Amino acid sequence: MRNAEMVIIDAWAQPTLGNRTDRLAMPEIVRLFEKSGSAELVNRDVGPDELVGLMDKAGVDVLLLSAWHRPGGWVISNDDVAAFTRAHPDRFAGVASVDLARPVQAVRELRRAVEELGFVGLRVVPWLWELPPDDRRYYPLYTTCVELDVPFCTQVGHTGPLKPSETGRPVPYLDRVALDLPELVIVGGHIGYPWTDEMIGVAWKHDNVYIDTSAYLPRYYPPQLVHFMNTYGRGKVMFGTNWPQLPHDRALSQVEQLDLSDAARADFLGEAARRIFKIG
Repeated sequence: MRNAEMVIIDAWAQPTLGNRTDRLAMPEIVRLFEKSGSAELVNRDVGPDELVGLMDKAGVDVLLLSAWHRPGGWVISNDDVAAFTRAHPDRFAGVASVDLARPVQAVRELRRAVEELGFVGLRVVPWLWELPPDDRRYYPLYTTCVELDVPFCTQVGHTGPLKPSETGRPVPYLDRVALDLPELVIVGGHIGYPWTDEMIGVAWKHDNVYIDTSAYLPRYYPPQLVHFMNTYGRGKVMFGTNWPQLPHDRALSQVEQLDLSDAARADFLGEAARRIFKIG
């Protein structure tokens, strides 16, 4: 059971901005959310105050809110996310996005997001660009993340959206990045399924690699991931929902069904994210 001191941080969420996050702007994501039964929220403009109210009902302390840039333009800009972090700086932390196709401008935008907007990380989703994370276009961003002391967040595993899944393989792609840049903190979101064993292996192998469980309800976590969280991987796995894909109350109620020690549950639900993203 959760005690009063336990912090809950969702490591992967994004705002919903009405028609800017609808089927026309992000058709791959909307289709996935429809399959998850959560498409209604995507089409709504949920503002900072309303989102905090939803968090309070579920007992969530902090959301890491991600911007989204897809080939061709912004869907959710860094400034859109900054409107949330300014409104409730104790409840939201920003995760930047950039235009991977324009590497120099991407580095400038990452610096702006961290240094001026106060963001705590960068997220690039490989399937969206159809470029694995060891592609040369990522490397200027990696070195900038190291200089700025913020994590690089990405997606691992197959793609629910109708895009090729190969870019989400932890081995060889993420493994190569971790070997090249041992100072870069890497967070692989979406548990890596069906290559969860690969993702666990990469996180165990590299001190700088972590996992978040976004987009998967706890009842569907592979048993080997739960064992990793509870034993030799404690502190390496963070709670995430990919909100609004998964509702917080449903996900958190299922966490209670996992056979986690009190210490492992505290690390999973918030303490690991607080350390890795330097929150609070």
